[in-house]
Amino acid sequence: VQLQASGGGLVQAGGSLRLSCAASDSITGINAMGWHRQAPGKQRDLVAVITAGASTNYADSAGGRFTISRDKNTVYLQMNNLRPEDTAVYYCRVVVNWEAYWGQGTLVTVSS
Repeated sequence: VQLQASGGGLVQAGGSLRLSCAASDSITGINAMGWHRQAPGKQRDLVAVITAGASTNYADSAGGRFTISRDKNTVYLQMNNLRPEDTAVYYCRVVVNWEAYWGQGTLVTVSS
């Protein structure tokens, strides 16, 4: 399963970014799609996940600022009111037939 993530970049605090992660349209059996992030020197943590049934779950840090959505085999993360502490490499994670696959990561840098 190949995943193509995009949308990271440099933004000022208070700004917005939209991340996307596309899996091949031919893939079936997706159980969940989500985003994790890893800041320098820290562990990789869940940001948000959306299940096949469209249930969503967010980390407390997302705090109503982030919205995860899905269109077929592409997952999006709309991030608003970004803060410097949101700076990290963001990874998409897709569970297909109960096996997890990771995208290559996209860097988000929020300047103060």
